Amino acid sequence: MSHEPVVAIAGVTGAVGAEFIATMDRRAFPVGKLKALASARSAGKTIDFRGEKIVIEELTEKSFEGVDIALFSAGGGISRKFAPAAVKAGAVVVDNSSAFRMDPNVPLVIPEINAGRIRDHKGIIAVPNCSAITALVPLWPIHRQNRIKRMIVSTYQAASGAGAAAMEELVESTRAYLDGRPFTPKVIPLPYAFNVFSHNTAIDPETGYNDEETKVIKETRKIFEDDKIAVGVTCVRVPVLRAHCEAITFECERPITENEVRAILSKAPGVRIVDDRAKNYFPMPIDASGQDDVLVGRIRQDLSDASGHSISMFVSADQLLKGAALNAIQIAELLPQRAMA
Repeated sequence: MSHEPVVAIAGVTGAVGAEFIATMDRRAFPVGKLKALASARSAGKTIDFRGEKIVIEELTEKSFEGVDIALFSAGGGISRKFAPAAVKAGAVVVDNSSAFRMDPNVPLVIPEINAGRIRDHKGIIAVPNCSAITALVPLWPIHRQNRIKRMIVSTYQAASGAGAAAMEELVESTRAYLDGRPFTPKVIPLPYAFNVFSHNTAIDPETGYNDEETKVIKETRKIFEDDKIAVGVTCVRVPVLRAHCEAITFECERPITENEVRAILSKAPGVRIVDDRAKNYFPMPIDASGQDDVLVGRIRQDLSDASGHSISMFVSADQLLKGAALNAIQIAELLPQRAMA
């Protein structure tokens, strides 16, 4: 792929679609031509890209002729329907949905962890779940030096994970709450303003785990290539506009200290330590929003484990960036290198 690639964005009008545009600009990602694709109701509208007005086209199976890279963020159903057509037309698909993540023939890639898997693609590369990315970017460098046997994760997930409409609903429901007006939710099926609730995905009646939790478990094992790692996770939605947080406790095979963890993470790609005990200042969504790095703090020995094998910490990352658009663009940036390898 020696020329500047023709790039298509499927789902260009969504929250992640907007971040695709902004991230490509910020990172000076080379684009010979941009095709903006969305549903029929958005066709004919325009978006701004590098000083040009790009007309949005309706996404169809014929949209990918001449496209080199297709960035998908329009939901699993759309990906399953249109990604094969993009591959057939010769494009490499980088997909943000859950449609292909657990397909054994599709690499599930976080570039800081397993960039080498990009070369294994057969036309589609999957971006992991945002909660998995947020946890695994800081856990991987630790895992490499002292294998993590078990991890317990509790997430605090922002409205951005459910898209632009959910973010707007949080704003509007908060206004209504403060004004004392009734508000009928349309996107999130539960009261969102000043409320916390189990992640709004389907619950498996047998296990009691919701889809988001199951994704984190399965994707961790696939990305770490470790089917024996024990993962417990509880995913919760919180009334925050943007950037997810997670409380993580992990147990290693050998004893590990908080100073060892800090030393490892201080050199880890994609990680920034925010851990000021004196000022009680640790990772927060307000600081993670708009940032590429996963913020890590509250690094401390797990006092419930007398063996010294366990550490607790708190992390925050921008779901729209490292949890979605940035991770996809990082993959796309590596495609020319991988093609020539």
